[in-house]
Amino acid sequence: MATKAKKNPRLASGRKRARQTIKLNAANTSLRSKYRTAVKNVEKAVVAGDKTKAAELFAKAQSVIDLIADKGIFHKNKAARDKSRLSAKVKTLALAA
Repeated sequence: MATKAKKNPRLASGRKRARQTIKLNAANTSLRSKYRTAVKNVEKAVVAGDKTKAAELFAKAQSVIDLIADKGIFHKNKAARDKSRLSAKVKTLALAA
């Protein structure tokens, strides 16, 4: 995907905003990736049928999800929904055994 080269802002405030945007975008991307990895790890443990590991990873995933919601990267309702769904998967695993 070829993107156009963006023009450099003339004003100092515009240049600063451009620098800040790059930093913020990198930080948000990193956190989003951390979130996806945490959720994926819990789901893998559930599929594998490992109760203790799933519960342990779910606890870690909860803190990552809360962090992302607090920072405003995802909406708090999305975070709550995702935690609820993961929790349900972990609980069904515990009940199945």
